[in-house]
Amino acid sequence: MEPERQQPYQDDHTTDSAPAVFVRRHQLAVMIAGSIVISLALVTVSMTLYSTSGTAQVDLSRPGLEKVREQVKSVDDYKGFSASGEITDKTLSEFDGLYAEQLKGVTSVDAFNPDALSNEALGIDQLTADQ
Repeated sequence: MEPERQQPYQDDHTTDSAPAVFVRRHQLAVMIAGSIVISLALVTVSMTLYSTSGTAQVDLSRPGLEKVREQVKSVDDYKGFSASGEITDKTLSEFDGLYAEQLKGVTSVDAFNPDALSNEALGIDQLTADQ
């Protein structure tokens, strides 16, 4: 005699709700739709912040502000070191001079002083005085 095979236990009483079954069957579509909804919400928040913070008013890259962009004065008194060319004693001494000048400006400010972020300490008072 052959022994009886036991059938695997089947629970005919599922407790999953209809939305849970739908999500399980359509996981990829739900994930894509959820990603789109989240990205739209983040874009909405960022555009709201862009408009209400005043950044939109100072953004000169917007279309229609070509005339305003032409009126912006460029201050080009940058004393930089050329990234190309020969390395000679003259160029090394020039670099050392420019470096020492920048180092003096950086180390002269006391970082723990409340005035460390003042216009004078940041060097932006010179720009407003020149205009």
